[in-house]
Amino acid sequence: MPPGFESLLSLLWVLLCVVVIVALAYLFTRYAAGRGGLGMMGMASGGQQFKVLARLALGREQAAVLVQAGERYLLLGVAPSGISALAELSREEAQALCQRPEQPAPPSFREALRTVLQQRKQR
Repeated sequence: MPPGFESLLSLLWVLLCVVVIVALAYLFTRYAAGRGGLGMMGMASGGQQFKVLARLALGREQAAVLVQAGERYLLLGVAPSGISALAELSREEAQALCQRPEQPAPPSFREALRTVLQQRKQR
């Protein structure tokens, strides 16, 4: 065998092992997600009858969560010590909480760059 051939084979073997590990990790996460794994925001995803509509972090491990359970809308307090119901809201109140205020679109990269360059020229 030519010199360096064994090190080349070792390198190819390591690369093949890495590709197989990544592929297995991908397949496992797809399998876990399909079997009721964690959904968005790290919470268990529900069906049509149970939805997490909004979440607001209040502290390191505390949050307020707006949940739709069938026709009911509940504001829940979530902490390591447990979950407590803070309020039951009407459909209109829940929709008002979920709506985000209209914000102007951010400038394009070209506009932002032009603004920064103009500010530098003025100095």
